[in-house]
Amino acid sequence: MAISDDAQNKAEDLAGRAKEAAGAVTGDDDLKNEGKGDQAEADVKQKVADAADKVKEGVDTVKDKLTGN
Repeated sequence: MAISDDAQNKAEDLAGRAKEAAGAVTGDDDLKNEGKGDQAEADVKQKVADAADKVKEGVDTVKDKLTGN
C-alpha cells in the first residue's frame, strides 16, 4: 500500500491511544474502550496493507521471471 495509508493507520492508532489515555484519566470507560477499539482497527488495517504489499511483491517477482527481467 501507499505511504499515506501507513501514515493514516499510524494516525488512527495514535488517536486511539489518546482516547484510551483520556478515558483512563477521566474515568470514562466508554472512551477508554473506544480508544482501544480504534487502535485495534488501525492494527487490522495495517496488517491488511502489509499483506497487500507482500502479494504485490510476489506478483512482481513472478512477472519479472516470466518477462526475463
